[in-house]
Amino acid sequence: MCLSTDYGFLQGVTSLGINYGQVANNLPQPQQVLDLLSSLKITKTRIYDTNPQVLSAFANSSVELIVTVENQMLAQLMNPQQALQWVTTRIKPYFPATKITGIAVGNEIFTDGDKTLMSYLVPAMVSIHTALVQLSLDSHIQVSTPTSLAVLAESYPPSAGTFNNEVYGTMSQVLRFLASTKSPFWINAYPYFAYNGDPNRISLDYALLSTNTGMVDPYTKLHYDNMLYAQVDAAIFAIARMGYNGIEPDGTMAYNIGPYALSSNSSASVSLTSSANKVIKP
Repeated sequence: MCLSTDYGFLQGVTSLGINYGQVANNLPQPQQVLDLLSSLKITKTRIYDTNPQVLSAFANSSVELIVTVENQMLAQLMNPQQALQWVTTRIKPYFPATKITGIAVGNEIFTDGDKTLMSYLVPAMVSIHTALVQLSLDSHIQVSTPTSLAVLAESYPPSAGTFNNEVYGTMSQVLRFLASTKSPFWINAYPYFAYNGDPNRISLDYALLSTNTGMVDPYTKLHYDNMLYAQVDAAIFAIARMGYNGIEPDGTMAYNIGPYALSSNSSASVSLTSSANKVIKP
């Protein structure tokens, strides 16, 4: 992976992280990955499972880790006893030496294509959170689910952000859970893919967070100098339309900003303050 820190948006970033995928060959050992992340001053990462080798290698490091419940596990973990066993065996042995700060329940469930997964999602999230409470880990480890921005029916301008009708019911349950547990809404935003789908209307510099004139939302008058911030605000406005103004994305969001900025389809995670906060008040 090649990560450039020359982009202006990084100047306002309080932390930087990556998604650590392991579906490939000739991968470096987890300790080598940790050394690389440390050398790049990356403080957060997410893995797509609960790989014990990774969890052990990251022990006593400064890197915070989000682990993932694989999509195929959701049906099983709806059961509170199964969820308790999962947390007891997959999380508790490594915490707090390994700084596990979050559990991602599934990945992009709303756009997975398997509609039955949506019915499993919230019960699994509740069961896992309940297990964390039972083990006195809930104040340290948050539970949420990463969501693709394809769940938005409208995203332009950002203030028009609205969820698709077909996900509305389950999304409402997810947001209610996040509000009750004070957990973040995690999104996977892909500015480069948006540019790739409409290169005549979208500037490459705007998609890649390079210098450009940007755009102004005609309703809020907020100025956006990159698509990443605009996409984040679109999600925040969509959440607010459902009555949950207090929920917003945080530094665990994943942004794929294209091969020009990140190679190997890696995603960068940045911690930022949303422009929408100036308009929407909890």
